[in-house]
Amino acid sequence: MGITREGRHKRRETGGRRAKFRKKRKFELGRAPAMTKIGEPRIHEVRCRGGNKKFRALKLESGNFAWGTEVCTRKVRVLDVTYNASNNELVRTKTLVKGAIIIIDAHPFKTWYEAHYGIKIGIKKASKESSDVDISSKCKESQEKIKKRQADRTLESVLDSQFASGRLLAKVTSRPGQTGRCDGYILEGRELQFYQRMMAKK
Repeated sequence: MGITREGRHKRRETGGRRAKFRKKRKFELGRAPAMTKIGEPRIHEVRCRGGNKKFRALKLESGNFAWGTEVCTRKVRVLDVTYNASNNELVRTKTLVKGAIIIIDAHPFKTWYEAHYGIKIGIKKASKESSDVDISSKCKESQEKIKKRQADRTLESVLDSQFASGRLLAKVTSRPGQTGRCDGYILEGRELQFYQRMMAKK
């Protein structure tokens, strides 16, 4: 039997049974889940109703992720799946779905931050390395710009420690099995605290 999305086989809210007045229809079909894994990109094109196309990602290794407070987006590698509110099995099998909490590579964001603010982040407490980046080679205008940015910059200590490890927690907002992409945003603030608590419970 094929997968279907119809709901006529279900009972009514009152508990009464519905009459079976027709069989399954093509326009009510459903398809098997993509169960997107981490690996070398493998995307299948699926022809849908009306000649539209869906892109079924079977494997993905990178995506575009946004750093909301800094208004910065970079293409980064997806490293691991750490939490999924709907199903622990999706974490065990490292399946990429919308809403999954994943670990991404922090280096593209780190290099941007150092170039933008002229300050190194993610320095471990034990090391005696200076946090300032040498900007003497830049023109005066650029130096003034960077100094202005430094005056009102803020960075959460939790994010700083994540940068030190070279990995960031992010949330997937795209639908890999429908669009063939794995895009999302970096977790910050209260949302980051919430997911860290949930992961600590598990």
